[in-house]
Order: sequence, then C-alpha cells, then structure tokens
Amino acid sequence: MSETTTTNPEFAAFAASQDTLRVFRDGQLIFASRKDRVAPLVEFIDRFGATSAGVVVFDKIAGNAAALLAARAGAAEVHSPLGSELAVKTFARFGIKHHLVRTVPYIERADGQGMCPMEKLSIGKEPDEFYRLVRESMTK
Repeated sequence: MSETTTTNPEFAAFAASQDTLRVFRDGQLIFASRKDRVAPLVEFIDRFGATSAGVVVFDKIAGNAAALLAARAGAAEVHSPLGSELAVKTFARFGIKHHLVRTVPYIERADGQGMCPMEKLSIGKEPDEFYRLVRESMTK
C-alpha cells in the first residue's frame, strides 16, 4: 500500500463533501454527482464525452473501472482519497496524472469479501470496451 498527497485546493472540499464525483474544466466545476459506483462517470461521459478532453476528475474511489472510464472521458488528471494498484497502471498507460491519498492492491466489495465486481470486470479491458459493457449492464 502506498500513500501520497494531493495539493489541489478543491480536493479537501471534495473529500469532505457528500459528492462521489466532481469534474473540472479550466478550474471550473462542470459536473458533480452523489450517485455511487461508476454511474457518475458513465453519466459524465454520456453528457460530455465528445468535449471532455483534458478535464480534471475528483472521484471518491479510483479503482481500475474508474481509471478506464476516466481514460474514456479524456481526463488529464484524477484525484482520489483511495485508488488501486490496477488503476495506477491504467493511469500510467494512458498518461493520466493521478494523485491518490491511499493505494491498495485492488478495490474491495462493500462487504470486504473479495474484489469489487467492477474492478474484476475491468481487468484486461480497454476504455471503450469497458464503457460499452457498463453502459449495457446499466440499461438492463
């Protein structure tokens, strides 16, 4: 487990908030959500996908699923209180700056009994492929 800090002035406010996701463009908040799991990132991509290159994402949990969706969204930077080692590799692969307060091997299920289903589903996937899979599962 590794730890780092984030010096973004908006991060402390985000971390203390009830929001699960905030997205900024040129220092301006353009999207916020309190939904759980990857739903906020999917909603952001649906609404802003074609125009979101270079955004800065604050996400409460940045597992590999979130990392792939951030890549799909064109994020330049991601800040999170918690991220996974799988996500770190994905951020590096797509050139996304990342600031994680705490890094764990993988994101766990809410009950602590193994790997989060989204983390598991994201392994070995490309951003577009994972986005399509999640999008399809959300409409069922």
